[in-house]
Amino acid sequence: MRIRGFTLIELLVTVAIVGLLASIALPMTELAVQRSKEQELRIALREIRSAIDAYRKVWDEGRIQKSLDDSGYPKSLEVLVEGVEDAKSPKRSKIYFLRRIPRDPMALDTRSDAADTWGKRAYKSPPDDPQEGDDVYDVYSLSKKVGLNGVPYREW
Repeated sequence: MRIRGFTLIELLVTVAIVGLLASIALPMTELAVQRSKEQELRIALREIRSAIDAYRKVWDEGRIQKSLDDSGYPKSLEVLVEGVEDAKSPKRSKIYFLRRIPRDPMALDTRSDAADTWGKRAYKSPPDDPQEGDDVYDVYSLSKKVGLNGVPYREW
């Protein structure tokens, strides 16, 4: 039997080859997407952590109004975007640490605020059991998935 000049066997072999190539390409595409999201996670974590460190440095320099119960870390991630008043500036200008809060690329909820996609660790919280508190000492992904390197995203 011939269909448009091809035998049935030629068509079946062609379909089998295309199916085989598709079955190889799909996992590679999924791997590329995961690698891309992991790169976004690394960049977002570095950006937020650098902003938290910059806030602490400015606090140490006495440019942020201090109180006795302050740890020197921002009260929330939003403070990094909203800015703080420079206590040493005669014009009381603001110091900003982030333009925007990056969203956790591993977060499944796309409707919540970017700050809500992150787990937040307070200064007084132990590193092995991070808890939210009066400030933001560190951030971590809330994802329960494991990275390509075998380390859970929440431990990055």
